[in-house]
Amino acid sequence: MSDEAEKATIVVFSGELDRALAAFNIATTAASMGMEVTLFFTFWGLNVITREKAAEGDRKALQKMMGLMNRGGARRLKLSRLNMLGGGKAAMKKLMKEYRMPSLEEMIPMAKELGVRFLACTTSMALMGLSEDDFIPEVDDFVGAATYVEKASGSRINLFI
Repeated sequence: MSDEAEKATIVVFSGELDRALAAFNIATTAASMGMEVTLFFTFWGLNVITREKAAEGDRKALQKMMGLMNRGGARRLKLSRLNMLGGGKAAMKKLMKEYRMPSLEEMIPMAKELGVRFLACTTSMALMGLSEDDFIPEVDDFVGAATYVEKASGSRINLFI
């Protein structure tokens, strides 16, 4: 076995809180075990790393409509199941606090401190009318799918969440 760190790549496709929490839990665990971890955010997963208020820019009507229906920010994510108009999310957050589990908002800087790289998919950004200014400062780079495939090809662990 070489001295080079093992690698893990995770595609964050979902913009739902429970799935984002799973991605960050795995990413921070792998990073704390010495692995080189990359999170590739695409499509609805971009909502995890966008600012709550998107920058105003030159967007087409459909992109503006998508932006209104699909407001970003880790704090705004819903549960994939049993959201119950936000009641399920509130219950989950209460349980997480009770069991001293970090929130997604706390896990984002935690992941960065552990060296996890955040990559945003430029193709999905274009479709959704997002620019680099719409993202949180923790994002390391804005790349296409070819960069993800290159990273994934050298990874021991590759997940799609």
